[in-house]
Amino acid sequence: MKYALYYWPIVQGRGEFIRLALEDAGAAYTDVARGPNGMAKLERFMGNFVRATFAPPYLKAGKLIIGQTPNILLYLGPRLGLTPKNDADRLWVHQLVLTLSDWTVEAHDVHHPLGAGLYYEQQRAAAKRRAAEFNTQRIPKFLRYFEHLLARNPAGPNWLCGRRASTADLCLFQVIAGLRYAFPRTMVKREKKAPRVVALHDRVATRRGIAAYLASPRRIAFNEHGIFRHYPALDQ
Repeated sequence: MKYALYYWPIVQGRGEFIRLALEDAGAAYTDVARGPNGMAKLERFMGNFVRATFAPPYLKAGKLIIGQTPNILLYLGPRLGLTPKNDADRLWVHQLVLTLSDWTVEAHDVHHPLGAGLYYEQQRAAAKRRAAEFNTQRIPKFLRYFEHLLARNPAGPNWLCGRRASTADLCLFQVIAGLRYAFPRTMVKREKKAPRVVALHDRVATRRGIAAYLASPRRIAFNEHGIFRHYPALDQ
């Protein structure tokens, strides 16, 4: 199977969680919008089906068109060897991916607390108030949760479920990487109480497919157009 990923070409965004899974597995895929006439192809593809997706990312796999990042990962996981085989563990991994998606939304809403249609400069005061709560309450709460899960995994603290990496581990890696970019000062303080989460991040970064991807031009750099944005005034 050769996959086609349709996502914006200048940001990591939600598409990056899918790229990481494909790259980790060494799967053949095309990042359509980053190729020749890519944006035109993306725009032609959007809404061109009876079951049209609301917004990118979406994945073309044979005749299937799949939207929503967690849904795409639910499909890809077993095909890329990144999902446990039994139903209980498979649904648990999917649940963790959904939780990490919630965390990602919260990170985005720090710099856009009043609305996505407004520029950051139009909501600075509200963003600063949101950042104070996110940095002191929400980041520690999520970190404690995942730290607890790693400590309680019967198979050991290396991965979130069982003895093998899953899509949830790759998603947790990406969230930590994004938070380090957006809130570097905050994360230096908060990570001290989450050593297992930090170790998981580092473990994912050394996986063969991920390490090659991170060192390649295929990995788009974090920037102030994506989900995780670094505004010094919000890094408290």
